Amino acid sequence: MSASAAIPAQPRSHPNMVLGMLLLVYIFNFVDRQILAILAAPIQQNLQLSDGQMGLLGGVAFALLYSTLAVPLAALADRTSRSWVITISLVLWSGFTALCGLAQGFWHIFLARLGVGIGEAGGVAPSYALIGDYFPSERRATALSIYSLGIPLGSAIGVLAGGYIAATVDWRLAFFVVGLGGVVIAPLFKLLVKDRPRVPASSVPASPDRATVPDMPGFRATAGLLARKPSFWFLSFGAACSSMLGYGIAFWLPSLLQRSFGFDLVQASQFFGALLLIGGIAGVLGGGWLGDRLGHRDRAFYSWLPGIAFFIGAPLFALGISSSSAWMAFVLFLIPQALAYVWLGPVLSAIQHLVKPAERSTASALFLLINNLIGLGGGIYALGALSEFLVPYYGDEALRYSMLYSLALYGVAALLMGLAGRSLRRDWVEE
Repeated sequence: MSASAAIPAQPRSHPNMVLGMLLLVYIFNFVDRQILAILAAPIQQNLQLSDGQMGLLGGVAFALLYSTLAVPLAALADRTSRSWVITISLVLWSGFTALCGLAQGFWHIFLARLGVGIGEAGGVAPSYALIGDYFPSERRATALSIYSLGIPLGSAIGVLAGGYIAATVDWRLAFFVVGLGGVVIAPLFKLLVKDRPRVPASSVPASPDRATVPDMPGFRATAGLLARKPSFWFLSFGAACSSMLGYGIAFWLPSLLQRSFGFDLVQASQFFGALLLIGGIAGVLGGGWLGDRLGHRDRAFYSWLPGIAFFIGAPLFALGISSSSAWMAFVLFLIPQALAYVWLGPVLSAIQHLVKPAERSTASALFLLINNLIGLGGGIYALGALSEFLVPYYGDEALRYSMLYSLALYGVAALLMGLAGRSLRRDWVEE
């Protein structure tokens, strides 16, 4: 019996179906993350929490286990089933999101957010890898940018729905609704999304129905390979610096709108939700399209394009934050909000190309470990803690100045992305 007969081709999902379902799950992922930001004010009032404690809930409580557990779960996904790991993770993080609605104090909600982080640890890196399996190299940045639409879409839905529910009913109900919604779609996801069979290339002839695997390198081998590639470090720490600012602004902007611009909860949610939808969608899609178009000519553009976006975005964000008019601030925020998302498609695609297909989940998880532990874990807390520190100097405007000072992170991110270009040309793994 031939090798091909011994391992029959299994049915696989249509690439666009896979991408659509992964996008849906990612939307729930960011609804669960961003809903805490718009609910910060009523949660702080009800549970008597400080800005520093809210920064811990939005950052460290989530990022601590989310970042560290992503690595072993990605390795498990590479060796077993990526779709099963995503499905189980979706159920876990959605269930813990619902439990946030039962919190009676800081430690209750802190532990629930830890649980959300545990669940979401298994969602993103295997999703990147599935997209890598289903889409060819020349379309991968675009596909990853479409998947990354889950960030602005999920964030906007979380902000808009969370703000409305909290204002009309109760902040606890908002957690129950979005948490149970994720549990409901989990069986549908598993039904529609199939893993591409990954078998040793030496055993099975090449086939469009299989994602062939030359070998199954261990975690140490993949980590060692990436550690020797300068582009991995530049991309990871550049993205982490930008994420510190991006997550920090995304979490604290609704509070800034209420404190410095006099918005109520619903007005803040509408302002920020519209900003995320218009600016976020334009930036994500534009970054993916430009990344594929320019990166096809020169691999360095996969990092140079994000660097240019960060460099231009910082002063524009400063103008918006400093504005005295809320609606002028909206106009000024639109362009930098779009630029803040440009990096997603190009950088995520570049990370996929630093390793062989069998190692994609693990490589993505190692990138996310650095990006999220520093960016998500540090950014939200750092802006909140800096705001508290600046209160004696700026009073009610302390949060505004905390954001302004933090814009220096975009300058560091732009520099690191610029340095990544040359080494990315050498480190790129062609398929």
